[in-house]
Amino acid sequence: MSAFDMDADWLPFHPTPEKPSFALPAGAVDAHCHVFGPGAQFPYAPERKYTPCDAGKEDLFKLRSHLGFARNVIVQATCHGADNRAMVDALLHSNGTARGVATIRPDITETELKLMHDAGVRGVRFNFVKRLVDPKPDTHYLSIIDKIKGFGWHIVVYFEAADLEERWDFFTSLPTIVVVDHMGRPDVTKQADGPEFVRFLSFMQRENIWAKVTCPERLSKMPPPDYVDFVPFARTVVERHPDRVLWGTDWPHPNLNMVGHMPDDGALVDLIPHIAPTTELQRKLLVDNPVRLYWGDET
Repeated sequence: MSAFDMDADWLPFHPTPEKPSFALPAGAVDAHCHVFGPGAQFPYAPERKYTPCDAGKEDLFKLRSHLGFARNVIVQATCHGADNRAMVDALLHSNGTARGVATIRPDITETELKLMHDAGVRGVRFNFVKRLVDPKPDTHYLSIIDKIKGFGWHIVVYFEAADLEERWDFFTSLPTIVVVDHMGRPDVTKQADGPEFVRFLSFMQRENIWAKVTCPERLSKMPPPDYVDFVPFARTVVERHPDRVLWGTDWPHPNLNMVGHMPDDGALVDLIPHIAPTTELQRKLLVDNPVRLYWGDET
């Protein structure tokens, strides 16, 4: 396999997603998506644990228009490690319609951070999912937090449900807004009022904790497009914390070879009214909250 041949079992993104039936509110934000390469221009990280298909900014912005979104939040993909060039390039070509979440190392300079901030980066991501990365000691993350505090960035954390108890003291000590990817990956075969998810809901009681009610295609054990076991979890978080929730496609859906199917992004959009059933909740989830968090310094 050459350096940038995608993994043999990789599932490429859906080539022809349907047009959603659900009409997104004006100004809607896809608040969790990625760009992959293209590898010939933006090489994948030598330490990566997967090699994806290329999925660059042109494909992302085409999908955004097709689905009816106005803006994106592009989260640094683990296949690029701490080389944020592909993500930053997408921001620079977005005409202000995209913001970014970076992965950085403690040795980053203030000049480098300023360049990323000017491009539209507004957060840093800490990944604790062991099958994707090798988590670092707490001191690693604390040194990064010290570097970003002057820029007003927030922290995005990606972990699995079983990790929350172990990481509780660290997560609750974080001084910024903390956005949790994919609700901390709950086990949706259990009850939404069961002890594991109740722990997460207790975590959400803290005013600086936000959640992305995303990735039914990852979490659900039920067939698409309804993902009925996912809905009670996401809807509970949206209804209890309507001012601290975000939604995104997760395009181009990394690592779905682990669950065996690639979702139709239009069908994912049509799931939104099931987790945010009122117009007010939909507007907060898709417009008010992400605009406040990612573009609030412009207002």
